[in-house]
Amino acid sequence: MTSILQTLSCADNYDPNSLHVDRARELILDLLNPVVGHERVFVRQALDRVLAEDVISPIDVPSHDNSAMDGWALRFDDLAGSDETAGETRLTNIGTAFAGRAFEGKVGAGETVRIMTGAILPQGVDCVVIQEVTRVEGDAVIIPPGQRRDQNTRRAGEDLQAGRPAIPAGKKLRPAEIGIIASLGIGEVSVRRRVRVALFSTGDELCSIGAPLTEGAVYDSNRYTLWGMLTRLGCDVIDMGVVRDDPAALEAAFREAAGCADAIITSGGVSVGEADFIKQLMTQLGEVAFWKIAMKPGRPMAFGRIGKTQPDGAEGSGAWLFGLPGNPVAVMVTFYQFVRPAILKLAGLDPVPPFPAFPARCVEAMKKGRGRTEFQRGILFQENGEWCVRPTGAQGSGVLRSMADADCFIVLEHEREKVGAGDTVMVQLMNGLV
Repeated sequence: MTSILQTLSCADNYDPNSLHVDRARELILDLLNPVVGHERVFVRQALDRVLAEDVISPIDVPSHDNSAMDGWALRFDDLAGSDETAGETRLTNIGTAFAGRAFEGKVGAGETVRIMTGAILPQGVDCVVIQEVTRVEGDAVIIPPGQRRDQNTRRAGEDLQAGRPAIPAGKKLRPAEIGIIASLGIGEVSVRRRVRVALFSTGDELCSIGAPLTEGAVYDSNRYTLWGMLTRLGCDVIDMGVVRDDPAALEAAFREAAGCADAIITSGGVSVGEADFIKQLMTQLGEVAFWKIAMKPGRPMAFGRIGKTQPDGAEGSGAWLFGLPGNPVAVMVTFYQFVRPAILKLAGLDPVPPFPAFPARCVEAMKKGRGRTEFQRGILFQENGEWCVRPTGAQGSGVLRSMADADCFIVLEHEREKVGAGDTVMVQLMNGLV
């Protein structure tokens, strides 16, 4: 397979020892391509899936000229004038056009038809006047001045035209797209297969739910937060449990994961004191592009690729590797800043949606070290019509409560130092993200 190290060595500002956040994200995305493979699913199973082929409209939508409002269908040339100073026009009512039951006659000079929303426009009609502005006197309908040709009408094919793409490939199918597909009478669509992600935690101190805690042990929460974040992205998640700090066990886990997944996510085992060993193992099985990011929390993060062997002995493309830190908050921050955009690109979404971000006034002072990007957890609120933000409290990378209480990240830029109360900061919204 093509060496990612050779590719990255030609990149500007490439420092595997400490990459800037934006550069690391850019390098990751430059290396990735969407997964190969698609399947046909029923429309109701296609929600949040990525469309693999254009949906071509088999019909015009709407299929006929129709009324956009309840009112009176008429010929614009019969009106006294469109100027507000023109007089009223008196027309004769000759029938009614219902949605699903067209008026079969023709509207002639001086005539009008009562029409319902969605009803086919009778022959000769090019204007619909809403019922609220008219008066009815027996068989006569009084139309005020100020009308326009083609008002309140919908022409055949003005929304979608037969034979042309209704939804392009690469689009994530939201409720609106599901409705469009249904409006075309299409029951199945072709979608990209889901991204397969294998995950496991590393560490002798980790304890599984249901087992009693021994001295010095902690329950493994990272696999559960990762499962939740990946499930929300529509991935097929392969949970491989906890892998102990044993070279043979870790190697077996990496090989198994690379053989069944598009991406591998680990937590723990890449911090100072362990990085040399883990890096050596990852390098032995594939390539590590970088293992440190100039950020807090989440500085020790590895990215690379683990190779796999095909049945004929040839080396395959392998699985992309994201070696995340062990602390729970660092796991979530690095996932949202790097893994989430990568998963979206692997899923075939292009362009990758940016994080919603905007400035807000920080109401509390915060410490910040220069030379790294920091992602504090914050709470947004409005004060006198202005967006404001405050930290959630303790910001330690092990304080998972700070993520549970937060609705945004407070992003403190690489070269920025301390933040004073009242200073403007950038915030990234978590709504719709987490």
